[in-house]
Amino acid sequence: MKSERPTRGNGRGALFVHPQEESEHTIMTQKAIFYHAGCPVCVSAEQGLAQALNPAAYDVEIVHLGEAPGRIAEAEAAGVQSVPALVLGGRPYHINFGATLADVKGAA
Repeated sequence: MKSERPTRGNGRGALFVHPQEESEHTIMTQKAIFYHAGCPVCVSAEQGLAQALNPAAYDVEIVHLGEAPGRIAEAEAAGVQSVPALVLGGRPYHINFGATLADVKGAA
């Protein structure tokens, strides 16, 4: 006699999706750009936040604006006003405070 299992999870009595079923779904990563200027506040934020993002969910690019001053305009266009900042889904998130972009421009 076959016992009935409660239907939970995938609706077929299993709590977890079988690996073969999981491979049928494409998981897309979201682009994340972490802008910083190399100062101690920025480096600390990079180590604590940017590297903590799940690599299966986020494709993280680290941009050191002191080494890549040509990308300052890109950061400004994304709404970054100070560094360190993380841009997720086109929205800037300012973390702590290291320097304004005007300060970064002056140092570049």
